[in-house]
Amino acid sequence: MLAASVVIFCLISGCASGDAAGPIPVLNPPTAQENPQKDSPVRAPVVMVLGDSFTAGSGPVPRWESYAARAARTLGWQLVTAGAAGTGFVNPGRVRRTFQQSFDAELSWRPAPDLLILSGGHNDHTTPGRVYGAARRLLVTARTRWPRTRVVVIGPIWMGREPRWVPAVRDAIAVAADEEATVFLDPLDHPWGRGAILPDGVHPTFLGHRRLANWLVTALREHGAEPDG
Repeated sequence: MLAASVVIFCLISGCASGDAAGPIPVLNPPTAQENPQKDSPVRAPVVMVLGDSFTAGSGPVPRWESYAARAARTLGWQLVTAGAAGTGFVNPGRVRRTFQQSFDAELSWRPAPDLLILSGGHNDHTTPGRVYGAARRLLVTARTRWPRTRVVVIGPIWMGREPRWVPAVRDAIAVAADEEATVFLDPLDHPWGRGAILPDGVHPTFLGHRRLANWLVTALREHGAEPDG
């Protein structure tokens, strides 16, 4: 009886002899939630933007709705913004801090970003030679600190008709960028259209920031200046 029971059990359960391996149980494959490669975080390019009120936000437009933040969302950046309203390459503004000082205080101690954007000149109503010197010193500082970081310079942003002194300041910044082999983007003559300027006549509306962001995304792509990632 015992031998017959064993035979019946083996027929049902698929017992194998010692020299003939039976079927290997198949385990359920890991689900997507259990796949460590699929769940590993994707590294977004780190982009730092140093600028004035156009970057930091002004009026009803907060920092996270500025053109820089909108461009970051479009291109999938990890964004760090620095600087303050009223500041420039030379002008310290109410915060008493030029772009160079803001760079030293807010950015220089951080790990190297993939892209650094310096955006300003709007508040630098002074001798173009001073602006040139300050812009070039900041570029040298940034490249010395982060030699592998891509750098882009954006000239003065003016949503309406600019004052007569602005083109000379724009040119001074452009020369500094050129001498440091840096991409220079010039938004000065770009038409921003109706509804782009706040009632103060200077700063962008939400719509203005959206148009600025679209311009920046296009300009970075045209110059091949997007960060890798």
